Amino acid sequence: MTDLFKKFKTKIKSIDEILLIIGTHPRKISTIICHGVFDVVHPGHVHHLAYAKSKADLLIVSLTADQYIKKGAYRPHVPQDIRALNIAAFEMVDYVVIDENAKPLSLLSQIKPEYFAKGFEYTSKGLPTATQEEKNVLDKFGGKIIFTPGDIVYSSSKFIKSSPPNLDLE
Repeated sequence: MTDLFKKFKTKIKSIDEILLIIGTHPRKISTIICHGVFDVVHPGHVHHLAYAKSKADLLIVSLTADQYIKKGAYRPHVPQDIRALNIAAFEMVDYVVIDENAKPLSLLSQIKPEYFAKGFEYTSKGLPTATQEEKNVLDKFGGKIIFTPGDIVYSSSKFIKSSPPNLDLE
C-alpha cells in the first residue's frame, strides 16, 4: 500500500489502543460499535455505518478476523488488513479494530460501548442466539442494542456467490 492510505491506517487500532483513547466506562463521549465481516462493502454497509454514526460521538467498527470467517469457499474474499483499511477510509468511521475472537463478546465487554448497532435483518424473526449473547453482555453494563433501519439491504455472500472471485492485482 502506498502513502495514500497512511492517514487511514492511523484509524486501525488494537482494543488496548482504543481503550486508551476513549477512556473507561462511563465516559463523557458516546460510543457505538458496528461489528461484521465487511468482506465486500456494499450500499447496505454504508447506510448501516452512517445510521450508527448518527447515534453516537464515536463510531468503532470491529471486523471478524479472517480465521473465524466460515461463510464458505473463497471467504473471506478480501483479507482482514485490506478490509480494515477499506472501512477506515470512510470519513464517518473513527476507529477500526480487527477482533481476534470468533464473536465480539470480549470486545463488547472490554470497550463497553453505549450502543451496539446491528443490521435490520437481525430483527425479522426474534433475536438470533448470537445476537442474544451480545445483548446479554451489553445488559451487564447498561449498553443498548440498536437496529439500523434496513432501507437498503444487500448480502455480500450473495454477491460473491453470483460470480467466482477474480481479484487479479495489477
